Amino acid sequence: MQKIALFCTGAFVALTLGSAAHAKTFKWSSASDIPTMDIHSQNNALGNGVHASMYDSLVYYNSKTFKPEPQLATEWKQISPTQMRFSLRKGVKFSDGSPFSADDVVFSLTRAMAKTSNYAVYAQGIDKVVKVDDNTVDVMLKAPTPTLVNQLTELRIMSKAWAEKNKSVEPKDIKTQDETFAHRNAMGTGPYMLKEWQPDQRMVLVANPHYWGKNTSNVTEIVYTPIKAQATRLAALLSGETDFVLDPSPQDLGRLRSNPDMKVMDGVENRTLFLGMDQFRDELVGSSVKGKNPLKDVRVRKALYQAIDINAIQRVTLRGLGESTGTLVSPQVNGWTKKADVRWPYDAKAAQKLLADAGYPQGFEVDFACPNNRYINDEAVCQAITAMWARVGVKAKLRTLPLVTYFPMIQRYEASIYMLGWGVPTFDALYSLQSLVRSVGAGGDGNYNVGRYSNPQMDALVERIKVETDLKNRNELIEKALILSHEDVSHLPLYNQVIPWAMRKNIEVVHRADNRLDWRLIKVN
Repeated sequence: MQKIALFCTGAFVALTLGSAAHAKTFKWSSASDIPTMDIHSQNNALGNGVHASMYDSLVYYNSKTFKPEPQLATEWKQISPTQMRFSLRKGVKFSDGSPFSADDVVFSLTRAMAKTSNYAVYAQGIDKVVKVDDNTVDVMLKAPTPTLVNQLTELRIMSKAWAEKNKSVEPKDIKTQDETFAHRNAMGTGPYMLKEWQPDQRMVLVANPHYWGKNTSNVTEIVYTPIKAQATRLAALLSGETDFVLDPSPQDLGRLRSNPDMKVMDGVENRTLFLGMDQFRDELVGSSVKGKNPLKDVRVRKALYQAIDINAIQRVTLRGLGESTGTLVSPQVNGWTKKADVRWPYDAKAAQKLLADAGYPQGFEVDFACPNNRYINDEAVCQAITAMWARVGVKAKLRTLPLVTYFPMIQRYEASIYMLGWGVPTFDALYSLQSLVRSVGAGGDGNYNVGRYSNPQMDALVERIKVETDLKNRNELIEKALILSHEDVSHLPLYNQVIPWAMRKNIEVVHRADNRLDWRLIKVN
């Protein structure tokens, strides 16, 4: 029997939350708002980071080592290859003062697997969750699941009684306009609790008086203001209206670095930007090609790939805040290899020949959708790609949308070509492969494969990766899958983001590869 017992270190060991005499407000901003307060509705990185301030998971990453450490679970042990037992922290209360127990864990992990949940990918491998007693739960697996503990970092725990009382037993379906109480309200065991949320305007969090843990932060109030315009976001930071900007504009970084009242922190994110393509429909909506779908032809997909001058985008549009990639995962992710990370070369003439060979010597028109407030210069990157494609005859009809409407739209399969940035919360390539290139199915399979790429060989590889426990064998399977994605041109990989954070000099934070703040470590001096 394998036993794993980790004890609270780092973020959990320090002073309690600052007293009223030292109360501080932390004001921050980025370009977009979070899409929902429902912790199992829309799997969105910005939202997940905010949810982590109000809701705990069984385990969470230490922000300095990125090793999973105890949160609501104090230890876990493997009873058998398909049974993991979690001992729960005693004496924990939700922010309304009600007690936390095994019933809440069983309810929440089961809720994450609901049909309307966008978090089933994190529950990959789980068959059911069983209450042993009030302080113990068993996670029963369909098969050995080597990434289970990492997956659980993103499955936060909700009060069963609160959800039942407020008719929020099922997660909000992001594909519809229907709302549940949990969409606009929150109640967890985390260090902060929701005081106010006016979507697209303002969110206010305050310290949770019932928080079970220690908190090194002296912040008792957090105010978030989404500010779409880059110039306005910069002005707010310079004037002191905000203390911290998650996504400063690349063109403003030089000015910020030279300002003695400011500081900039840089780090490589575990997020890969790529373009996906509709490879399912027999005829694309809004295309000049009738009666067939040109994106089903690998020659066309490769032509689009080779028409993109990624070095120019990296140099001019991103101003260095991107490292070009030939694969769907970044180097921080388990399974990445140099062999898999090879790009098809930029070659406009080769792209034109591929289009001609495929029967499109004059090119064609196609829909192209991008977010305009989610990634670094996302709209400008898509505009640059549109211009590059035009040079080889492909006339992309670019449309850009804000995050809150963009992601539900692509998940309804309403884009022919789309941009997506994929971070890897588990730091393991299975998360990307299962979500992006596995055929759409149940249990999180293909949950963001919104181009509906499908290859039985790929599906077989992903299913083997899910259950393989020998690390060497598993990583060889991952490499094969990444190379197959490259050969099939399942997607058009672009770059891994380099993330700068800008803040006033009196702010202390720890930069994380998942581009989220650790709320327990923020200091306002």
